[in-house]
Amino acid sequence: MSVATKYTPSEVEDKWYQFWMDQGYFHSTPDDREPYTIVIPPPNVTGVLHMGHMLNNTIQDVLIRRARMLGYNACWVPGTDHASIATEAKVVQKLRKEGIKKSDLSREAFLEHAWEWTHKHGGIILEQLKKLGASCDWNRTRFTMDEKYYESVIDTFIDLYEKGKIYRGARMINWDPAAKTALSDEEVIYKEVQGKLYHVSYQLEGSDDRLTIATTRPETILGDTAVCIHPDDERYTHLHGKRAIVPIVNRSIPIILDGYVDMEFGTGCLKVTPAHDVNDYDLGEKHNLEVINILNADGTMSEEAQFFIGEDRFEARKSIAKALKESGHLIKEEDYTNKVGYSERTDVVIEPRLSLQWWVDMKELSKPALENVMNNNVQFHPSKFKNSYRNWMDNIKDWCISRQLWWGHQIPAYYYGEEQFVVAKTKEEALEKARQESGNPNLSMNELKQDEDVMDTWFSSWLWPISVFDGFYIKEEVDYYYPTNDLVTAPEIMFFWVARMIIAGYEYRDELPFKNVYYTGIVRDKQGRKMSKSLGNSPDPIELMNKYGADGVRLGMLLTSPAGNDLPFDEKLCEQGWNFCNKIWNAFRLVEMWEVQNIDQRPAAEKAVQWFESRSFEVLESLATSYDQFKISEALMTTYRFVWDDFCGSYLEMIKPPYGEAIDSNTKAQTIVFFEDVLKLLHPFTPFISEELWHHLGHRESKQDALVVAPWPKSEKADQAVLDSFNGAEKVITSLRTLRKEKNIANKLGIELKVVEHGNADKDFDAVIKHLCNVSDVEYVTEKPENAFSFVANGHEYFVPFGDNIDVEAEKDKLSKELEYTKGFLTNVMKKLCNERFLNNAPETVVAVEQKKREEAEAKIKVLEEKLASMN
Repeated sequence: MSVATKYTPSEVEDKWYQFWMDQGYFHSTPDDREPYTIVIPPPNVTGVLHMGHMLNNTIQDVLIRRARMLGYNACWVPGTDHASIATEAKVVQKLRKEGIKKSDLSREAFLEHAWEWTHKHGGIILEQLKKLGASCDWNRTRFTMDEKYYESVIDTFIDLYEKGKIYRGARMINWDPAAKTALSDEEVIYKEVQGKLYHVSYQLEGSDDRLTIATTRPETILGDTAVCIHPDDERYTHLHGKRAIVPIVNRSIPIILDGYVDMEFGTGCLKVTPAHDVNDYDLGEKHNLEVINILNADGTMSEEAQFFIGEDRFEARKSIAKALKESGHLIKEEDYTNKVGYSERTDVVIEPRLSLQWWVDMKELSKPALENVMNNNVQFHPSKFKNSYRNWMDNIKDWCISRQLWWGHQIPAYYYGEEQFVVAKTKEEALEKARQESGNPNLSMNELKQDEDVMDTWFSSWLWPISVFDGFYIKEEVDYYYPTNDLVTAPEIMFFWVARMIIAGYEYRDELPFKNVYYTGIVRDKQGRKMSKSLGNSPDPIELMNKYGADGVRLGMLLTSPAGNDLPFDEKLCEQGWNFCNKIWNAFRLVEMWEVQNIDQRPAAEKAVQWFESRSFEVLESLATSYDQFKISEALMTTYRFVWDDFCGSYLEMIKPPYGEAIDSNTKAQTIVFFEDVLKLLHPFTPFISEELWHHLGHRESKQDALVVAPWPKSEKADQAVLDSFNGAEKVITSLRTLRKEKNIANKLGIELKVVEHGNADKDFDAVIKHLCNVSDVEYVTEKPENAFSFVANGHEYFVPFGDNIDVEAEKDKLSKELEYTKGFLTNVMKKLCNERFLNNAPETVVAVEQKKREEAEAKIKVLEEKLASMN
């Protein structure tokens, strides 16, 4: 096959990905090999590829490709999540553009639109992952709304309900007024917001006296049912047993006493709105207060508010502030910064709301999941995330799993009265249960109504490592592939997903779901901002791959991406990745053009082969350690330097035949073997170019000849003596190259090298020194030669005699000028050190610096004078 002069990713990538797919290299079935399993963190079915996906899936692909080459039965299960809130919002938005309101549709009709949208858009991100090179087992692609998956979610709900771990109850929840659904605590993002603090006066009942409260949410005043003060606050002793009048609504409310109040915060008087604040709700329960819900589900003012009915909550805030001012109740308003909860899904301000929801009792369920992370049965990488995990698990709250949506797994509860319900898998089973519980054998199917809510999306995805293998119903695959090996995910879903998968693993398999969790960082721009569509600071991953190739972008993502630390992304990293690919391409072209003859192996080539073999073993050991410790970025840098510096920069230069000459067959054959091993190490990071060059390197016709399934290089013990000898020779080579540059000695001009040994010099790589530095002869002498440049390396003195090609007079002139300058510098330093005033007044550290300058200048003058003397 002919090789182009320049690497063009577009001519390579689609071809090899289709080849891998056609040959079924990514598909796994249970056999007698040890499995290596990864389950993809399922992206939302609404999603398209972004930079976070790129980083996460590149790391997964690195791990799975290496495992495949190590001989494991590698299985990477892909799939998508139905994403209840996000998908329903997309469908509602689409219908609105078509002039259709969700409220005008039946549930069944709406779900038809949702499925239509999912079938049209749901596979986009998976196709984009193929362009990245993701070697998933696409035959196993799962969706959290698949029929079998749906069944496992329903069965899990029923099982936990029958165990008494799921219950229905009215509690304060986070309400999303845009999506009109409950949210879990983990779906609320707190942001610092510039707002106002309103100081409002409440008149005491039957008196002209007033008290002052401060609030950031004056609209909730309409739902106040008490004022609370601390029982020990001496300022308000006279208020004990009194009542206050709520402004505008003129409601009489009690003044209650509770130690919950912080006497130092604000005025020390706290308005209590049980329906709209979690802590207020707790106070209301404790003191038996009335609960008045002033907000509708969409965030507008309700009938119970009595005023500003139908106004949006933020418009009502302005209206009530104006009304309070006009009535004389608004004392003042001031700028105030506080943290406000926003919905992670819709980015609107959430509202605390008392609501009847379904809950999972997490206290007992979570215990094995905490224990087995803290004892490292499940290992976190980096381990620092264990502290956050423990803190959340120690303070775990019951999980609100119901969502007021239609798209998702509908809760299998069936009502046959006001509050009476049964939990069952089918309506037929529900009817039988309802007849038994109600004692009414004539209860009809029409009298049953299934709960309208669906389950939290995370209630389905927490079963992912089990359900992707149909693990609740079929034993063969789940017993083989489970527990999975490594999970690669972002720390922001540690509580949403990671913790809950561990909980489900111990509840339903009595073992961990994965052995390792690798937490990636957040991809940020050069200013440190998280990449997002709203900021417009995130590049299009597809455009990046079109520009630099998938391999180039993969390298760019991983070059500065240590586990758990954020990635400061710069497009130049992708350019660097492409340049690296082109370097490998050109290295192959160089090797390919060398003609082979039946000649003796050159001494330099013989030593080069000996060294590179040991260096390869050394690198393999280092890589094994990095991979075992999940230091993927470090593994890449080790591979990068090995290829660029060791293979291209050193080895190929050492074996390169003189211009116009051929290479011996042994060296060429060994170089092909080395190049193949280099491609194997590169393959997890750069699968496309490595596969392309692999096929250029050899005649490969068998299905098993592809690099994607080639065995990982075997490591043996490196010859440390050879490595040490080369390192010593490398210092000499570097010194000689520096000397040539400083003395303007052209590389094409041959030089002699004389060595005065101090002890026994290592001569093993003298042939390499001669080859790389154009040295005609290396001679070991006992006396320092005259008329020569010199340097010290490895404890020995090296001399390059002046030859006809060296302008001695010009060099003497250069040394003389440098000597004159150094003497002048020393004179200035001595003026300071001879100045009593400077010595007495300057800090000791400053005086020490000047003394150091004197010592260095004196030493340099001595060296320069010796060099000039030798030239005379």
